[in-house]
Amino acid sequence: MKNKTEIIRKRYDRAAKYYDAIENMMEKKWFSQWRKLLFSYVKGPKVLEVGVGTGKNMPYYNQDWEIVAIDFSPKMLEKAKERSAKLNLQVDLKLMDVQNLEFADNSFDTVVTACVFCSVPDPILGLKEIRRVLKGDGLLVMLEHVRSKKEPIGKIMDILNPLVVGLYGANINRNTVENVKKAGFEIVEEKNLLSDIVKLIVAKPIK
Repeated sequence: MKNKTEIIRKRYDRAAKYYDAIENMMEKKWFSQWRKLLFSYVKGPKVLEVGVGTGKNMPYYNQDWEIVAIDFSPKMLEKAKERSAKLNLQVDLKLMDVQNLEFADNSFDTVVTACVFCSVPDPILGLKEIRRVLKGDGLLVMLEHVRSKKEPIGKIMDILNPLVVGLYGANINRNTVENVKKAGFEIVEEKNLLSDIVKLIVAKPIK
């Protein structure tokens, strides 16, 4: 798994300088409104963003929150630091892997992710780590793309997945809702945003 993590890290480091430009059209058409919806579910004061990337969620941060934002790609984190400086945000940016979080148990009120768990090599391990650092009454709030249950779309995603992973490091056929359940969460809300491929997922730890 360590080698796999390093491979994906290098792919995101390589993509960092043109990442925003590639996704600019999708950001304007869909993602900006989805991010706004995502952050409407986030409760403070202690918030962890996993997979901050280039910092595209930062405009939706509440300045009253105590925010820690992590990413496992140094190059992505550099872009996030540039964005946080431009926005004059108080955010603690850390180089860290969700599969091995360096936080104490029960540290955060909300953990938020946006298009992250397509890339985590061991998604259930990462989700279990999130569960560990969440408070007992905390929330996991996710914006994620997943495998469609509609056929033949799902099967096409399965066929294309090795190509996409090889080019970009992201899986397009993950069943993230089931992975969240397997990691010890109860689904509070599951909302389809683009067919059944892009979802808003809200979950809480099972006590």
